Amino acid sequence: MTIKTMAEYAASGETPEVLFWVGCAGSFDQRAQKITKAFATILDKAGIRFAILGKEESCTGDPARRAGNEFIFQMMAQNNIQVLNGYGVKKIVTACPHCFNIFKNEYPELGGNYEVLHHTSFLQQLIDEGKIKMTEGGTFKGRRITYHDSCYLGRANNIYEAPRKVLEALDAELVEMKRCRSKGLCCGAGGAQMFKEEEKGITRVNFERGREAVDTGATVIAANCPFCMTMLTDGVKEQGKEDSVQVLDIAEIVAKQLGD
Repeated sequence: MTIKTMAEYAASGETPEVLFWVGCAGSFDQRAQKITKAFATILDKAGIRFAILGKEESCTGDPARRAGNEFIFQMMAQNNIQVLNGYGVKKIVTACPHCFNIFKNEYPELGGNYEVLHHTSFLQQLIDEGKIKMTEGGTFKGRRITYHDSCYLGRANNIYEAPRKVLEALDAELVEMKRCRSKGLCCGAGGAQMFKEEEKGITRVNFERGREAVDTGATVIAANCPFCMTMLTDGVKEQGKEDSVQVLDIAEIVAKQLGD
């Protein structure tokens, strides 16, 4: 895909509407790269002028701060803020709730003030404005979909409606897990748990969550976070349901349903 960088826009004296912050998972994780491509395809189709930072993008520092390494976080954050402010970035959209949370709530005190949107909220806006239209019927017609509230989008930032509204635009049946919204169960990857072995216990959190999702009878589990994607996929495998239950990001679901 050919996507312009902020540097290319700056060189021609232009400014894009939004900066798409891809994030570490969206850049390097093979599964999450598909989410990045799906979201970029949607933005293209909606006629949004957007850019990425490309090689100038580095980690937000969220995993370092969650794991307790404040020094590394401060260093990374200062570097990012310098780059973002240098380009005069006003609006950031990201497909990762961890990046979203730290930009929105923790960067301002370091001098990084931006309008920050999670991709599910941005998708809802595009649907509401009629910039993207879902095809009637399509891949998800009549299918049961259950949605997993990620911790950093749900409890940390109180965003429950936008992702559900996007899913409601499909010809599908949305079913809730028993633990959802503010009582949603973590997939097990937040707070830097993604990068370390879990503590001893009787089961893994993602196995528990995978079982809850499969128990709804849904054939699609909708996620909004690359970390949740990994954990839920493993949870579904543990249930032996990987052939009948798909774990998809909301951007991937929308990309499959795009009309002309």
